[in-house]
Amino acid sequence: MADKTVLDPVTFEVLKNSFITSVDQMAEQILRTCYSFVIYNRDFSDALHDAQGNCAAQGNQDIAVHVGTLHFTCKDVMRVFEGDMHPGDVYAINDPYAGGTHFSDVRLIRPIFADGRIIAFSQSNGHWSDVGGSVPGSFDVTAREMFKEGLRITPVRLFDKGRFCKDVAMLIANNTRDPASIIGDIHAQAEATAVCEREILRLVGKYGRETVETGLAAVQDYVERAMRQRIAALPDGEWETQDFIDRDPAGDEGLIPIKVKLTIKGDKVIYDFTGSHPTISSIYNSAAGATFSAVAAGMKTFFPDLPLNSGFYRVFEIIAPEGSIVDARWPVAVTGFLMPFEKIMNAIYEMWSNIIPERAIACAFNLEYLLTGGLDARRKDKPIFMFYDWLPGGWGGRNGKDGSNVTTACFGTGLMAQPVEGQERANPILTTEFEILTDSPGPGKWRGGAGVRKTSVMLEAEKTVISYICDRERAIVWGIEGGLPSMPHGLSLKRAGADSEQWLGSVFSDVPIGPGDEFSRPTAGGGGFGDPLERDPELVLQDVIDDYVSIERAARDYGVVIEAVDPEICEYRIDYAATEAERACIRDLRHGWLATDPEKVAQMYRDGEIDTFDVVRRYAVVLDWYTGELLPKSTAQFREMFHKRSASKWARPAAT
Repeated sequence: MADKTVLDPVTFEVLKNSFITSVDQMAEQILRTCYSFVIYNRDFSDALHDAQGNCAAQGNQDIAVHVGTLHFTCKDVMRVFEGDMHPGDVYAINDPYAGGTHFSDVRLIRPIFADGRIIAFSQSNGHWSDVGGSVPGSFDVTAREMFKEGLRITPVRLFDKGRFCKDVAMLIANNTRDPASIIGDIHAQAEATAVCEREILRLVGKYGRETVETGLAAVQDYVERAMRQRIAALPDGEWETQDFIDRDPAGDEGLIPIKVKLTIKGDKVIYDFTGSHPTISSIYNSAAGATFSAVAAGMKTFFPDLPLNSGFYRVFEIIAPEGSIVDARWPVAVTGFLMPFEKIMNAIYEMWSNIIPERAIACAFNLEYLLTGGLDARRKDKPIFMFYDWLPGGWGGRNGKDGSNVTTACFGTGLMAQPVEGQERANPILTTEFEILTDSPGPGKWRGGAGVRKTSVMLEAEKTVISYICDRERAIVWGIEGGLPSMPHGLSLKRAGADSEQWLGSVFSDVPIGPGDEFSRPTAGGGGFGDPLERDPELVLQDVIDDYVSIERAARDYGVVIEAVDPEICEYRIDYAATEAERACIRDLRHGWLATDPEKVAQMYRDGEIDTFDVVRRYAVVLDWYTGELLPKSTAQFREMFHKRSASKWARPAAT
């Protein structure tokens, strides 16, 4: 940066928006040239960095999980190739231990030269649907170390002064299950970085190198100043909470805590993860870069109007114990980092909801990944296919508004729900059901958003296996300010010719699957905000008409008694007298429900007297949802948080 250069307000605004546009142009390039169906559905992000590797601009649809990590990987490439960078060079890296996310997120980075010196870097990050490893899709939940997860790419040169290093690229691609797509995506991402380079050099030609360099620094300083002013206007204080991973597969039953304390001191924010659980024996661990990104994304949700760049990152500090689930070190497995990632985000949502209550929001559903791979027997050459799917779900209820229905996860709202027509053309899998799931929204004065259910059938395929990467089967999506939880995540498998389905839950890998086998999974809705007994009965009636809530659950969760007059024309009627009586009854009983012996609740569930919604929402009990067996430690942890977030906010019934 040239210290003598000062930007006038107009030039500053033009450059600020031009930098963002240059990143958006990278995205448009990728969408038009990528080979991977996954990347086409926007599982990618881009960034523009200054000459020091700091993020100067993100695009308008870059996904939350990537954005807080891209400056780390840029700086690692700079470290390795210091003094050996040239115009036309492009480097690759996917190393989560150097600040990345997981091995599937592969970043290509290009230095941008002007007047013989580096003035910026452009970076394109795309999720490759397979990077090798022990299972198709590279998500093996049994992995304890990275060696089963796929190819770790430490900084490597893919283009040398404009010359494509085909030997290096083929070495990488041939260690995956889909080499042709990998090579295609490499070229798409590399060209995207060139698009950004051309735009930055166009700005240099118009305004001069010094002005552009000044602009790259100024946009970061602007965000930092704005954020510090806003934080300084808030009261100093400390807020604490925790969220949970469902389990350690090799450990005892019990939820895995992620503890966070937020401290505001003047114009600075500190996030302290002391007390969080050590790393666990699966891929559900987060390295430091991913944890940083979760903090940035969670906090940024409450300041949506500002651009995102490294100026935002300067205002907060993270304290994370080494070797904990939020600071995993090599070679601990981290491919499933997105599970602690979203717990961190939701914990931060909860704490900031207390600080800025007008933007308060309850817990959102958890992102899930379904991965099925094998040989496509529809074609004579029986090529390897990779079905990699994710679903939308519900976000939490808000202060004064219901949660968003059928929305991609807080992990990355830029993601698109994949069109089933494209999936069916590329894979021997038929989708038979994809619909909004009734009763999935967490009840509240402002209910959570609705989730979905998707069911698919395996067609002509050989040597096929299925893996499912999810969470919140036990640490169920929760409500706040008296709101109720949603429902457990998990996948059910019905074998061809079988009379019943098998619950496989939310964590499994490498399960054989064959033609005619049917698999179905729901996504939860968001948690409720506020006491559901305070919801306007007319809103509950509308939810029943819209099929978001059933008549039965309208009475059991909201205390609203609705009669079906003519369901064919969506004609229903509220019984106001019965509603008043039902709500009074629930107020009298609900604290007692939470004191019910969990073993008794489990037996009622096994006997069919109550359903999953009752177990979770009335009794705050966690079971093995296949056998009905009580999970006592998980229940105790879930009940403790249920009391803090929900029951403690309910008004006690008046003494009679």
